[in-house]
Amino acid sequence: MTTPAIIARPASPRGVAALEKRSVRPAEAAELLGICRDTVYVLMRAGRLRSVKAGRARLIPVTAIEEFLTSEEGMA
Repeated sequence: MTTPAIIARPASPRGVAALEKRSVRPAEAAELLGICRDTVYVLMRAGRLRSVKAGRARLIPVTAIEEFLTSEEGMA
C-alpha cells in the first residue's frame, strides 16, 4: 500500500506557507500600477486610492487598487 502524496503550497523564506496578499505597501502598489511611489501618496491624500494605517505602515488593499483601476477606466 502506498501513502498518498501531500500537495503543499510553496514555502516563504521563513518556512511559513505562502498566503495570497490582501494588501500591499505604497511602493508595491506603485509597481503594480506602473506609476511612481510619490503619485501613490498623492492619490491616497486625494481620496482616490483607499488605504489603511497599521501602526506606522500605510497599507493599500488589493481591492482598492482594482477599484481605482475600474473607476479610472470609466473616466477615460
